[in-house]
Amino acid sequence: MIHRLFISFSLALLVLLSPPTALAGEGIELVDANIEASDEGYRLASSFSVELSRTLEEALMRGVPLYFTLQVQVSRPRWYWFDEVAIKSTRTFRLSYNLLTERYRVSIDGNLHRNFSRLDDMLALLRRPGRWVIGDSSALTRDAVYTVAVQLGLDVSQLPKPIQVSAMSNDEWRLSSGWSNFNYKVEGK
Repeated sequence: MIHRLFISFSLALLVLLSPPTALAGEGIELVDANIEASDEGYRLASSFSVELSRTLEEALMRGVPLYFTLQVQVSRPRWYWFDEVAIKSTRTFRLSYNLLTERYRVSIDGNLHRNFSRLDDMLALLRRPGRWVIGDSSALTRDAVYTVAVQLGLDVSQLPKPIQVSAMSNDEWRLSSGWSNFNYKVEGK
């Protein structure tokens, strides 16, 4: 009896003293990404798995805009020097909530604005940002192989200053897919 009580007490103490972990499903992960050649230039098509933490949802509901940055870099390795960066492009998503109208809003690069009635509908746009031109058609050399690096993350530097201070030391505000790489071969014509 005492042995079972000791084991139960030890397990409870272990659970209480263990560091807190993020809830399953929170964060950002790259699901798929590819480069497509078009008449306008090279386009990035990507999709992500995006789940906001409870803290970020509460901040959004209180009127704090959240900025997410989608970055892509296309480079070609060189044996004699640093890698040649052929394309470097960034797209910014501003997610906000209007308390008066009870509507969510996404602004893409400050130009395109879309309104949504539900949080999941707004996040769907962030999960599948669409195809966007990242470089013109002359940016890449034909028959060359490039390394494409893609990352989507919360840009803490664009938060209001008082929130930036607490966000720097809080893991719940660090939301990023990390850099994911894949190869792209430019097909010759």
